[in-house]
Amino acid sequence: MKIPPIETERLYLRGFTPEDARFALSIWNDPEMGEYLMDEAMETIDEEYLQKIEKLGEDEECCYLIAEDRDAGTRIGTCSFLPEGDVYDLAYCVHRDFWRQGYATEMAGGMIGWAREQGAKKGTILIFSENPGSNAIARKFGFRIVETKAVKKRGSDREFLEYKYELEL
Repeated sequence: MKIPPIETERLYLRGFTPEDARFALSIWNDPEMGEYLMDEAMETIDEEYLQKIEKLGEDEECCYLIAEDRDAGTRIGTCSFLPEGDVYDLAYCVHRDFWRQGYATEMAGGMIGWAREQGAKKGTILIFSENPGSNAIARKFGFRIVETKAVKKRGSDREFLEYKYELEL
């Protein structure tokens, strides 16, 4: 799903390109940065998997985005929308080099604003209970926990408590 870039105070949230695949994998596949993501870090990335990630910008159901510094053009993180009717599920992650600088909050705010403009009635976010930063961001925007369940991180024996947050838009 392709959309025009979303502009925030410091960021462009722009469409995912094949050139973004290695950057995205550097976050998603890192044990520390990907700790609260559903998939476990892979020991090796083969060419077939890399090609799959390179095609995320062509996905017709989910909108994969790269958060990029408006002035420097530096990639900050990744984010996505998964619209299901008038409900938009949001996801975001920031490269560790940019942690604790407000970028995740800015990414989430930009996506929430864009979803509202598209007529979304509700936003959702899935967050592991052990992720204090993302839980704080959800609460800051007024999201409320509507469901709690135990989930197993794919490819591992690790179990987490996952919160499903909702926000009326």
